Amino acid sequence: MSEQKTNTATIKSTLGLTGVTVNAMALIAPGAFLWITYQMQAAATSPGGASVASDIWSGIIFALILAFLTALSYAELAKIYPEAGFGSSYYFAEKAFLDQENKTHHKWARIAKLLTGWAAHLFYWVYPGVMVAMMAILIGYIYTQFTGRTLDNTELTIIAVVFAAATGYIAYRGVTGSTLTALVINIIQLISLIGFSVAAIIYRLHNPAHAAAWAFTSAWDVVKIHSLQGVLIQSTLAILILVGFESSTAFAAEAKNPKRDIPKAVIISLVIQGLFAYLFEYFSANYMVSEKLINTTVSGTVTTTVTGLAAAGASSAPMGDMAILLGNSLLGGIGFGLMISIAVTVALAILGTTLSAMNTAVRVSYAMAQDKEMPALLNSLHGRFATPHRAIWVLVVVSSLIAAVGVRSVVGLTGITLASNFGTFVLYGLTCVWTIIAFSQRKEHSVVKHMIIPALGLLANLAMLGAILYLYIIGNSDARSEAYICFGIAGIWAVGSALYVGVNSKRSGRPIIGVQYKQL
Repeated sequence: MSEQKTNTATIKSTLGLTGVTVNAMALIAPGAFLWITYQMQAAATSPGGASVASDIWSGIIFALILAFLTALSYAELAKIYPEAGFGSSYYFAEKAFLDQENKTHHKWARIAKLLTGWAAHLFYWVYPGVMVAMMAILIGYIYTQFTGRTLDNTELTIIAVVFAAATGYIAYRGVTGSTLTALVINIIQLISLIGFSVAAIIYRLHNPAHAAAWAFTSAWDVVKIHSLQGVLIQSTLAILILVGFESSTAFAAEAKNPKRDIPKAVIISLVIQGLFAYLFEYFSANYMVSEKLINTTVSGTVTTTVTGLAAAGASSAPMGDMAILLGNSLLGGIGFGLMISIAVTVALAILGTTLSAMNTAVRVSYAMAQDKEMPALLNSLHGRFATPHRAIWVLVVVSSLIAAVGVRSVVGLTGITLASNFGTFVLYGLTCVWTIIAFSQRKEHSVVKHMIIPALGLLANLAMLGAILYLYIIGNSDARSEAYICFGIAGIWAVGSALYVGVNSKRSGRPIIGVQYKQL
């Protein structure tokens, strides 16, 4: 498939294995999340209010296992459906039923793809807003380091809107430019954050044990499980740093050889970023945390000073604070310069992540609009750049609104993150189900690859959904507020989607459960 024609433009197949993989890697962002999510992870608490920061690393391990189980399912589906175009898992859901020999199963195709489409949009359309909020917070942190003044919520929201619009413009210009941008950003951030991680380990080794009260007593203490509850809570946050491997499946229309390259890109991107980059980087960061990491906050006449993991949870950029500590301790007092240098690479990484998220989101929307399952406004490609340009600008507005919630506090940021992650777990769980169904009657069916692995992936995703529903609802006031934000966003999207599908189905005469509809 060299090109795909649409009603407004021709989509050219320009991406090889590197291009597809790089776009997926940009969404995972190998290194950026060490800076932008460590605060949420360090501030996480159990329902009783006790810190679960000691299980950050083991929580990532559980999330990584879930991700690999799901990635294998995506890769298998991409092999048999290389014609998916922009549709990704939305297309897989429909085909899993329509390819069944027993035609009575065909009636479930539409409801399957609608459920998948809803989950995909909750994930992909909230995720860019999370990234936009994190960029505004990062810029606010840098501004404070230079001036000593803290930006208020209005100023942070304005920064978020400007960043969302700028990223939208890059996405509007086309995937070729986006891919080059993602490649450069990936290289820069990997080098930067790996350098930081090596320096963090050296910092620990060059300080005698009595010189600081380490947050973790040893390397083993960093990686071991301290509590199962803590692992579950950390996993609901950690999935944010790993999602993105599946985004390569939304580039089938732009891949030169989607049958060969997309399944490989799904796995390669997760191996590089999750298995190597993040496990190493998070280990190093945890390993160096000590009482020398200090955070002081002033609220009215009350001044509060905390150290160690508590300081990481209280800071808007704990990695920045660690960089200052490293530079001043190991590199002759260049802590401020080191922090700014790393912050710049993280800002580039957030740009790449947001860009990749937008590219994936609007392509799935375009596929659904082509199938008349979303408003026709989203079913339009730019005549010159062949991008879903109207969908991009709608997403810019949505991202700005979501970011306005996220910049207000760590509670708001965690709440919108959980909303995106809620969509992620539903989407991933459904994709595992579609894998089992799609391969159930195919000659290449494998019990391990097409039954056991997706079944385990489904169970892992259900466990994460249960953790969000249970642990956050019964938690302290902050945890409940985060859950309310999460379920509020998910609920608004669910009600809006149900109303649109109901009205649209009535007008077109297509049953939600039935076979009287046009296949993708």
